[in-house]
Amino acid sequence: MRFQEDKIDAFLKNFNEVKEKIRGFEGNQHLELYQDKNDSRIFFTYSFWETEEHLEIYRKSELFGEVWTYTKTLFSDKPEAWSVDRLAIL
Repeated sequence: MRFQEDKIDAFLKNFNEVKEKIRGFEGNQHLELYQDKNDSRIFFTYSFWETEEHLEIYRKSELFGEVWTYTKTLFSDKPEAWSVDRLAIL
């Protein structure tokens, strides 16, 4: 996610307010936030869900709707998202 530079603080404030709700959502096992080292406007969230169905339920939830509706107003570019399969744990 790339944010408008003057909206980064608003994003971080909101993330800190909702992160425990997301972590507590049924099926969520892990949530992390990363910031790009070279471009401070770029952030990544990494979440781990028990099943793809749990993720889909979250994506259709009121919580996600509220978080996403607010967050997308802060972007400077179209966001990207990926779902991946874990191939190895080292």
